[in-house]
Amino acid sequence: MKMKVIVAPDSFKGSMSSTEAAASIKEGLQAYDPDMTVKTIPMADGGEGTVDALLSILGGTRIEKEVFDPLGREITASYGWINHTKTAVVETAAASGLPLLDTQELNPMETSTYGTGQLIADALERGAEKIILGLGGSATVDAGTGCFQALGVHFLNDKGEKLDMCGDSLSSVSNIETDSMHPRMSEVEWTIASDVTNPLLGEKGAVAVFGPQKGVTQEQLPIFEQKMTQYASVVEDHTTKKCRHINGSGAAGGFGFTLFSLLDQPEVESGFRLIAEWSDLKGHLADADLVITGEGKMDSQSLYGKVPVGIAQMAKEAEVPCIALTGKVEGDLVAAKSEGLQVILPIVDEPMSLEEAMSRGKELCKKASHRFMEVYHM
Repeated sequence: MKMKVIVAPDSFKGSMSSTEAAASIKEGLQAYDPDMTVKTIPMADGGEGTVDALLSILGGTRIEKEVFDPLGREITASYGWINHTKTAVVETAAASGLPLLDTQELNPMETSTYGTGQLIADALERGAEKIILGLGGSATVDAGTGCFQALGVHFLNDKGEKLDMCGDSLSSVSNIETDSMHPRMSEVEWTIASDVTNPLLGEKGAVAVFGPQKGVTQEQLPIFEQKMTQYASVVEDHTTKKCRHINGSGAAGGFGFTLFSLLDQPEVESGFRLIAEWSDLKGHLADADLVITGEGKMDSQSLYGKVPVGIAQMAKEAEVPCIALTGKVEGDLVAAKSEGLQVILPIVDEPMSLEEAMSRGKELCKKASHRFMEVYHM
């Protein structure tokens, strides 16, 4: 009887997309046994890789557009387009993401989500009836104001002058004009895909938790918290909606807060759960013999809402063994077994630098899956 394996990894950030990782793992499995049935389901959590994952499930094409990166430089970014349902899939990371900047370029005072707004505007002009917006991986702490500026919203200072929005501008906002917002913003069905549940403010908020990875220094943390607090008060006065405490309002540098405040009840979905549901992962698990997942680095944070653990939990429920391939293991992951992850296997098979490991990611994934099957069938 043929063995059936589900391959459902997240991206190996900086090395492979989830689609590329899944293909490499499948190649290694079928090199071991050409008759093996392998079902690849590339995964994501709303961040980088969401477009690839959804296009692989739903079909569709990529639409390229000249937009601004987080620092206002022209780049080519893309979004997914599913024509038969007029659905656009936009990742915040595509135009406003951390991978677009070198470490020394991280500057949350100056970065903006304007480019994400340009992608959305293009989708609206194309006739989108539904927009799936993946929040994650942004290099910004502008609360999504740059995006809404690109979509026609005017953020005004106390003199009534229009502001160019970025992190530093948040505390200068005294009024908001939403009448000028793109007219189709209210006509489309919105789904916000994110696995972040943090509120906007406080010790678990956008600035405190995610600010440092975007370049916010320890000295700047209270400054940004004050800016975000002041901005939130202006928005809540304007909309009469109190969204700062909503789960996910802190996602993507506070982007969630402005989305919840200015859109009319957008649907919010776990990025992982959305992809798992649309790919019928549960159905595929029903007759599977093994599940292989993975991501670039697995550490203690991987136990809290990350894709591999989500996959493992579903596999455990279906009583299917689950393993994870990873580029790097860090910290104590003993608890992973209780979540359903029976083996965590590093793909690196000899001493090498991080740069070499990342550049050889596809090859290493292929070899690791083949190596695991040799042990599995001993």
